[in-house]
Amino acid sequence: MSTATSQTAYNYKVIRQFAVMTVIWGVIGMGLGVFIAAQLVWPELNLNLPWTSFGRLRPLHTNAVIFAFGGCALFATSYYVVQRTCQARLISDSLAAFTFWGWQAVIVLAVITLPLGYTSSKEYAELEWPVDILLGIVWITYLVVFFGTIVKRKTKHIYVGNWFFGAFIVVTAMLHIVNSMEMPVTLFKSYSMYAGATDAMIQWWYGHNAVGFFLTTGFLGMMYYFVPKQAGRPIYSYRLSIVHFWALITLYIWAGPHHLHYTALPDWAQSLGMAMSLILLAPSWGGMINGMMSLSGAWHKLRSDPILRFLVVSLAFYGMSTFEGPMMAIKTVNALSHYTDWTIGHVHAGALGWVAMISIGSLYHLIPKVFGRQQMHSVSLINAHFWLATIGTVLYIASMWVNGITQGLMWRAVNEDGTLTYSFVEALQASHLGYMVRALGGAFFVTGMLLMAYNTFRTVRAANKAEAEAAALIPAEVAH
Repeated sequence: MSTATSQTAYNYKVIRQFAVMTVIWGVIGMGLGVFIAAQLVWPELNLNLPWTSFGRLRPLHTNAVIFAFGGCALFATSYYVVQRTCQARLISDSLAAFTFWGWQAVIVLAVITLPLGYTSSKEYAELEWPVDILLGIVWITYLVVFFGTIVKRKTKHIYVGNWFFGAFIVVTAMLHIVNSMEMPVTLFKSYSMYAGATDAMIQWWYGHNAVGFFLTTGFLGMMYYFVPKQAGRPIYSYRLSIVHFWALITLYIWAGPHHLHYTALPDWAQSLGMAMSLILLAPSWGGMINGMMSLSGAWHKLRSDPILRFLVVSLAFYGMSTFEGPMMAIKTVNALSHYTDWTIGHVHAGALGWVAMISIGSLYHLIPKVFGRQQMHSVSLINAHFWLATIGTVLYIASMWVNGITQGLMWRAVNEDGTLTYSFVEALQASHLGYMVRALGGAFFVTGMLLMAYNTFRTVRAANKAEAEAAALIPAEVAH
């Protein structure tokens, strides 16, 4: 592409790369999830090897789905949204390319190190210090590209979706740097600079806000752009979106201690985390209602538009999981739910129902646009994907609810003499059917992702360079 053209065209190349890798990592990460779910039904699938044991593959699954699939989706959509709403090309093509290749390098290093047992043992932050440093450098580069593009924008207004993307980028950088402060002892081993309850508190300040900012705020940036775009309607209330933004980022950061109820953490800190979690319900539902109400006058489109269906159902799951989370943060409820499969069900209500579905819907909207196509190769395949994803998510969540409440009740049951009524193994036996249903639900979801991979492949293959370059041109009236 000539210099003159590149100055009046968006950088769609990096978006295409991230979009395609989102689909690929989605299949890999979710496929791995089904495999480890099957290991809990059939333990022989651990293969009696250290590298394929549940304990090593489970953190690989979480990293692959959160950072590989979710991260690539966030990069792709944020780069797309910031350029189109600012009507300006990314500030640096080379830095944007570095974020792509750097992020893939981080993921590949995770794929290598985690099965080998190199881990910091911190939830969602298992990667050892050399990979942490690379991740930090890539993320700061991402911050520079994103905010640099906003600075050079051709529009006076900064669209609210960019507020959410911007907050997610800044806070994730802070969380990663603070929680990853560690003392290296060898090339592959380090120890946290914090100790005891302080280490736990900082880890769950990070862990819950990885959920709050990486897995919520960033994807709300997606919601505020792609829901109105796909519905062909303006956002229901721009004022509510601003209130939603400030309330969410002010409150979320305080909710981490609810992961540490009934631990050595001081009781006042546990209570503060519980209170903030309950208050958090208000901005969460404010955002969900804002997205849902944006369909006013466009509800009929759900009959014929499976992409819009993905986006709307993701909002329903967002509303459900952000009601469930504050409820589980209440100490008396947590006494039943903590350490059970209910927690796993809650995480996946958010991960599959909200994060994956909003990402899938956004990508089905975005992929044809950046490849210069009118639409995806097959709408019927999108429709099939929607039902597979929805049924799979419901099977997953329901099975884990039943398992979790069963486990909680069995663990706390006592005989008259004060001894436990059930052994741990009996609770595990009672969970077996739930584990089978969970694996089935996951298999449904992965089958949908395979349909998406095929649909994406056919869409990309049908594209030609001229159409793709024409699609990237900035409208003439703002190309100055």
